[in-house]
Amino acid sequence: MDAALADGSPPALVTNSTRVVVKIVRWMWMRNPGAFGKGKASCIGFAAGEEPFVVIASAAMLICGGNASKSTGKNTWDKGQYRRAAHYNITHLRRQSFYSIPAIHSSLLSERPFSLPKTFQAVDDAIDKNADIAEAVLTVGLGNYGVDPDSEDWKGVATPSDMDKVKSTIRQLYRDFSTEGAEERRASFEPMIEALNAATSTFPPSQRHKVDVLIPGAGLGRLVLEVCAAGYRVEGNEISYHQLLVSNWILNYQPNPAAHECYPWALSFSNHISRSNQLQKLMIPDVAAGAFLSHASEALGSEVHAYERMSMTSGDFCVVYKEAEYRQAFDAVLTCFFIDTAPNVISYIETVKHCLRAGGVWINMGPLLWHFEGRAKSDKERTERPADKDEGIGEPGSFELTDEEMVLLLQSYGFQIKAHDNKSHETGYIQDPNSMLKSVYRPSFWVAAKT
Repeated sequence: MDAALADGSPPALVTNSTRVVVKIVRWMWMRNPGAFGKGKASCIGFAAGEEPFVVIASAAMLICGGNASKSTGKNTWDKGQYRRAAHYNITHLRRQSFYSIPAIHSSLLSERPFSLPKTFQAVDDAIDKNADIAEAVLTVGLGNYGVDPDSEDWKGVATPSDMDKVKSTIRQLYRDFSTEGAEERRASFEPMIEALNAATSTFPPSQRHKVDVLIPGAGLGRLVLEVCAAGYRVEGNEISYHQLLVSNWILNYQPNPAAHECYPWALSFSNHISRSNQLQKLMIPDVAAGAFLSHASEALGSEVHAYERMSMTSGDFCVVYKEAEYRQAFDAVLTCFFIDTAPNVISYIETVKHCLRAGGVWINMGPLLWHFEGRAKSDKERTERPADKDEGIGEPGSFELTDEEMVLLLQSYGFQIKAHDNKSHETGYIQDPNSMLKSVYRPSFWVAAKT
């Protein structure tokens, strides 16, 4: 894949020995470089007819804001929409509720050992630290995606769902790039990489670059980073621009570990044993990606440096990887907490089968928390869909299968099940280990070979 940006220029990188080349390919407009914000997106996952410019702007807008002026009707640059909204929704409204209780009660709770007003201030401080990360991500992202920060065209397009995505993406840093999230990563990633090593054992570690691996639903890119560190040539794919913006920032622009404070649990006030749990501070990232890959390459004696073996693409998995250029392009596909994001999982199976080489393996780890359960499209949405466009996850209709049925479906598509375990593995997903409420998944782990 080409590492160029929409205007044909290479992405800016950390300019020292710890840099990592992560190629962000805007596939839906790379066919017409320079047309960013003009041509229609050819993948759906976005609304039909929506421009990629608008999708990028929605993610950017939420982070760094812009409000319509009541007097002029125009948008004004106002840094920090995420910051303002979080302060308002999390602490301002909570203070109003707190001071609405009887004065004798609020006075009691204002003093030690409770000191709730001080807690509100501490949460405000945590919000500011999280917002610092969001705004740093934006500073990098606007330039990389060719968005003019002074343009009025991209402001005012964010939706409430964008706010939820920004909040969840910041919390994702706990799982993917904190020391504290290492156990979650180990529980999911270790069995997958061990299975990949076993499936490609004919290659010594120094020659694993000859094995092409695809990771759809790559999120912030930590599994991509780990597979690359294991010696493989790996390509991640992600549809969420919120996550792409953050993965680009943390993989390409963070030369030092533990450079930023992050407070993943601060915005929720429920199920905490202590305030120190709620206000737990993480230092992210736990590793500097460039140095991490350099050390791994040296340890493996890799014949091809990790910088040349790692890339990311943006777009709908089912649209991008059904194209002719990806036919039998990969030796392995790894899906981690991904397949249940499909409204029609058969499309995922067909796409994996299309891009896997004969004898290639599909390694999966994840639950079946079907994301589209109960989300039927309206008659209007069904009738207005473009007839000549593959909409990927935007296609109408959905269904849910059991784990047993998933295995049978794989076999009906010609996959041979080499291993299947839906009992031995347990893990949380962005789970506060100190919370009084814990959700633990017992994910299905399987290895399926394309025959």
